[in-house]
Amino acid sequence: MLVIIGYIVVFSSLLGGYMWGGGHPLILIQPNEYVIIVGAAVGALIVASPLQLVKAAVSKATATIKPEPYTKEFYLELLMCFYMLTNKTRKEGLLSLEELIENPETNPAIFTDKIRADHHLLEFVCDNLRLIVTGVEVHQLEELMDQVLETHHEDEHAPVKVIQTMADGLPAFGIVAAVMGVVHTMELVGAPPAVMGKAIAAALVGTFIGILLAYGFVGPVGSLMAVRAEMTGNLFRCAQKGLLCTAKGVSPAMTAEYMRAMISSDKRPSFQELDDLLRSNKG
Repeated sequence: MLVIIGYIVVFSSLLGGYMWGGGHPLILIQPNEYVIIVGAAVGALIVASPLQLVKAAVSKATATIKPEPYTKEFYLELLMCFYMLTNKTRKEGLLSLEELIENPETNPAIFTDKIRADHHLLEFVCDNLRLIVTGVEVHQLEELMDQVLETHHEDEHAPVKVIQTMADGLPAFGIVAAVMGVVHTMELVGAPPAVMGKAIAAALVGTFIGILLAYGFVGPVGSLMAVRAEMTGNLFRCAQKGLLCTAKGVSPAMTAEYMRAMISSDKRPSFQELDDLLRSNKG
C-alpha cells in the first residue's frame, strides 16, 4: 500500500507542479516516445539477462506492491516452530522428526500455514533437519548452511541487479528518444513556429520520461527489492541459528532466545512477547 501511495505522490507532485506553472499535460502524452524508451529498455534487458532471470526480476518487482511478508508475527511463528521442534527432540529423540520432515503438514502447530507457504524456507529447514537426524557434525552442518546461504544471497540479489541496470539505462534511452525527436524536428525547418515549437516540446518529453521512469519508478523498485532481499537473508540466518541450536541440543527456551537475537530490531519481538507466547504453549 505504501508503495502505491509513493507512486501517487511522485506522479501527482510532478504533474501538479507542472500544471501549476502553466504547463499543458496533454503535451506529455507522446506514445511514440514511450514506445522508444520502454521498448528499447526492455529489449536491452532481454539481451543482457537470461530469460529465467528476467522472469524472476519481473516477479519480484511486481511483488513489491504487496505488503512485507516477514512481519513480527511471522518471526514469532518461526520462533515457536523451533521451540516446539527442540522440545520434541528432547522428549522423543531426533528420530521422532523423520515423519515431520517428510510430511510437514502433519503438524500445523509446528510448521504453520505461513511457514509452509514459504517453500524456500521450508525446504531449507527440512533439508538441514534431515542432516541433523543422520548425525552430521555441527561444524560441518554450519559450513554447509553458510554455503547455501551465500548462494541464496546471490540468487536473491540477481533480479535486483537486473532492475537496477534497467533503471540506469532509462535516462540514456530518454536522451536517444529526444535526439530522434530533434532529428524529426529538423525535417520541419521552414514550418510555422507553432508547429516547430510542438515538435521540439514533444522531443524533450523523451528526456523527461526516461529520467522520471528511472528515478521515480524503476530505481525505487530496485532499491525496495534489495531491502526485501536483505530481509529474506535475515530470516534464513535466523532459521540457521535455530537449526544449529537443535543440532547442539540447546534448550527450547534458549533456542528461541538465540533466534530472537538474530532478528532485526524493527521486527524483533520483545522478551515479554516471546515469553508470553512460550508460556501459552506450555499451558
